[in-house]
Amino acid sequence: MDYKGRRYSGFMKPLFGLIDLSIIIATVFFFPINMSNTYLFVSYLSVLWIVISFKNHFYEVQRHTKIVQVIILLFRQMFFFAIILYTYIGVFKQPNISRWALAEYLGTVFVLISFVKILTFILLRKYRSALKGNIRNVVVIGKNEKTRQLIDIFNSRLDFGYKFKKQFNTKKEGFSMQDCFDYVIENDIDEIYFSIAELCNKQINDLVNFADNNLRELKFIPDNKDIFTKKLTYEYYDYIPILSLREIPLQEPLNKFLKRVFDMAFSLVIIFGLLSWLIPIMAVLIKLESRGPVFFKQKRNGIKYKEFNCYKFRSMTPNTKANLHQATKGDQRITKVGEFMRKTSIDELPQFFNVLFGDMSVVGPRPHMVYHTDLYAKKVDKFMVRHFVKPGITGLAQTKGCRGEIETDVDMINRVKYDIFYIENWSLVLDVKLVVQTFLNAVKGEEKAY
Repeated sequence: MDYKGRRYSGFMKPLFGLIDLSIIIATVFFFPINMSNTYLFVSYLSVLWIVISFKNHFYEVQRHTKIVQVIILLFRQMFFFAIILYTYIGVFKQPNISRWALAEYLGTVFVLISFVKILTFILLRKYRSALKGNIRNVVVIGKNEKTRQLIDIFNSRLDFGYKFKKQFNTKKEGFSMQDCFDYVIENDIDEIYFSIAELCNKQINDLVNFADNNLRELKFIPDNKDIFTKKLTYEYYDYIPILSLREIPLQEPLNKFLKRVFDMAFSLVIIFGLLSWLIPIMAVLIKLESRGPVFFKQKRNGIKYKEFNCYKFRSMTPNTKANLHQATKGDQRITKVGEFMRKTSIDELPQFFNVLFGDMSVVGPRPHMVYHTDLYAKKVDKFMVRHFVKPGITGLAQTKGCRGEIETDVDMINRVKYDIFYIENWSLVLDVKLVVQTFLNAVKGEEKAY
């Protein structure tokens, strides 16, 4: 469980977006467009460029994307940009704008952005092939013509940035899925490719569970088995079709951006509107009843299994077992003020600072103390899937009553089921709904809030 995940040039897409916006804005001043308000014009173009970029997946260029696909993206993006450019005349009633100057501006932007995009596309491929940067380690399970062709692509198309490490022959005597799992862990493998035709249903299920529980990406080389009934992502590496198992809405840049904006806005409202005056009051009450700090800090696991400090109002007397044992009903460690805070969930409010800092989200799977995370990662199937997204102050599992003390493994299994449903079906509307439900539950009180 010590796989922390890797960053594969996550800064590149925002950087390319900023470069394109700089071109769009700077080029305006080189043409006599004759708009009445330059700042309004620039803001209008910048905002709508971002919107159509997300809609067209303009910056979703993968390492195996073909240059033809990049060119198609460019023409599609510029087509919509041309529409919004000329729409500005009617929307903001600008009859004096020079149509010819707009056309020159559009043509210049198209040439510059196309040059930058194609150049960076080529340079990134050279970076992977010549300098061995941005590499992903891969293994292939199965030995047939399709796997052979895929391995040939990995070895010949160095610009894709895949480092083929090993092939497992399922037909070889003594083949064991456990050997594959051990190799993946020991050699820091990022992606696992396998031929569905060569594995039985149990082996496929074991492989899926292993990938989920260890945060590895799993890719299918398809045939006609039942796996096609699932929601899969279909893509080509040259002429080899590849399927990805799980599509997570929050991995989409637009969804991630919207959720982060919501998190920051909501946390700032709570911090300045509520915590700014509540913290001094709670500090006095906590200090009057027991000695110790006002805030309780505890290591927990967040996105990609990374540890962070989770903050709460201290609701217990200081003790050495705080990081090992959850609060139980009638727990003698809980103070009277702490009992009230836990019943109303006030003790959780400092976690809005975690949200503001980016360690947590307002809504998401609840983070557990490190000891419990390590324990349940081994005991509960798909527990690690929860770490594909940021943990939350509240979540679907909590609004459904799965909160508080974990009395049996079934309690955790139910939480994981709700958490996975949330991860695979996220929407901003769902987040708002869960926030409202959490507030209503806090007002009426919950049975396991102790």
